[in-house]
Amino acid sequence: MNALRLAALLAAFATVSVAQAETSTVPGRPAGPTRQVDAKVPQPSQRDKIFPLGSSWTAVSLNGKPFSGDRPSFALDDQLRARGFGGCNNYSATAYPLREQGLAVGPFALTKKSCDKAVMAIEQAFLVALRTSAKWNIEGQTLIIRTQNGELRFDRAL
Repeated sequence: MNALRLAALLAAFATVSVAQAETSTVPGRPAGPTRQVDAKVPQPSQRDKIFPLGSSWTAVSLNGKPFSGDRPSFALDDQLRARGFGGCNNYSATAYPLREQGLAVGPFALTKKSCDKAVMAIEQAFLVALRTSAKWNIEGQTLIIRTQNGELRFDRAL
């Protein structure tokens, strides 16, 4: 009698396990979402813009002052490597477009050319502004990077 009950119990358990396995995408786990979306964490919205990776930009102005002479440049490739010309030296860094149009730029690797003091001062101001970038936006063919102390404006390079 006990053997019959045990056999019936095992058959019922096997039927439930098989039914669960057929509806589950991962063996041993129930189908459907396994976690809830945290309402405190900002989710990407439909209005967020996507940073144009693989594009090149030439600096137009820093805090409303136009660049003269050899203008600085900025490019961000698909591997999130920023590179460009600062006005005297070439630079590279890691840069990450973030949610809500944020931008984080890592420390720079620079060439060691020496230029006129005025050119070096402009390059230093450009690199500090780029390093302290907080937000970005694209308006037409203009990339605007807002910093803690103002903004950098770029035109799309060919």
